[in-house]
Amino acid sequence: MTTSIDPLLSHVRIVLVETSHPGNIGAAARAMKTMGLSQLWLVKPKQFPCAEATVRASGADDVLARAQVTETLEQALSGCGMVYGTSARMRSIDWPTYAPWEVAQRVLRGSEDAPAEALRGEVAIVFGRENSGLDNEELELCAARVLLPTNPDFSSLNLASAVQVLAYELSSYNKRDVAAVAKPEDGWDPLATQDEMNGFFSAFEKYITDIDYFDPAKPKQLIRRLHRLFNRAAMSRSEVQIMRGIITAANKMMGQNK
Repeated sequence: MTTSIDPLLSHVRIVLVETSHPGNIGAAARAMKTMGLSQLWLVKPKQFPCAEATVRASGADDVLARAQVTETLEQALSGCGMVYGTSARMRSIDWPTYAPWEVAQRVLRGSEDAPAEALRGEVAIVFGRENSGLDNEELELCAARVLLPTNPDFSSLNLASAVQVLAYELSSYNKRDVAAVAKPEDGWDPLATQDEMNGFFSAFEKYITDIDYFDPAKPKQLIRRLHRLFNRAAMSRSEVQIMRGIITAANKMMGQNK
């Protein structure tokens, strides 16, 4: 038995960061519509709207018309429970890394231990600038990295082509048996949104600063490692609330002991 997963695809955002060539925006929209994706988010594009984008969209004008334009990546990720960042560059701190087909499985099918991420909230797949990709601060907003298996001697891939690869892997699940996908009524707690995670990070950073565990003047890579730790945990809303409650109780206790 096969079932359509178009409703799940509607929960997937394709996010393009500071795209410099409007033609790439149009080509990305075309790639998305061909594979059944509809949510396009643009972070500070150099030119948009633009006639070149419309021409390259080749009929995917509706995707361009619905595109959301934001000034920051944080705004584009607002409301998202899971965020993947595409990056080919090696980082000083390893990030959980998945191939495109593994992302598709996690987003749309899940596993015995976790339901499809698209059932637990909005999912974003972030693509960086044509010439430099995502910077470290932007990758910190992502729970995991997507690595396309390109030629190690020539890994340069056009932005729209990268979008096409991810869109294809997601769409191909339309043709697979997805009857075993967990349903929302199975009782899974929704993933914490990016806004909720940012609030938690801020509260936690303030707490470890107050107890003299963290010195903002000598940050090194502690905060980046903590971001990786908590993002990797894919915390649910109730889990974030528990952690916030612990921080609040600890702060109250510290105040009483002064």
